[in-house]
Amino acid sequence: QVQLVESGGGLVQAGGSLRLSCTGSSGGGSFNAMGWFRQRSGKQRELVAIITSGGNTNYADSVKARFTISRDSAKNTVYLQMNSLKPEDTAVYYCYAQLQIQPGVSRPSWGQGTQITVSS
Repeated sequence: QVQLVESGGGLVQAGGSLRLSCTGSSGGGSFNAMGWFRQRSGKQRELVAIITSGGNTNYADSVKARFTISRDSAKNTVYLQMNSLKPEDTAVYYCYAQLQIQPGVSRPSWGQGTQITVSS
């Protein structure tokens, strides 16, 4: 059973910064892509940023140049550095990871979510 434990959420003023961390228990396996999604009130969950095991990244247009995703594969940990936060970044942020079951097959898992509130 994969567990993803998030930390780093909270309340911040507009223009401020926060850093999210998410550590996964893989049972000895390895994670392929890891990333972050968010769900704003009344909206569907959306991709924020994702990073592959090879280090390739992809960002939502709304966060490019403000957010940076990184990972420490040895620690099964993914980070999201969020700068220049805006009120519209207010959401529950979810960690996401794909556990490799066998070559070409992976199982997605989600964290419990952490609230980020950006005040204007």
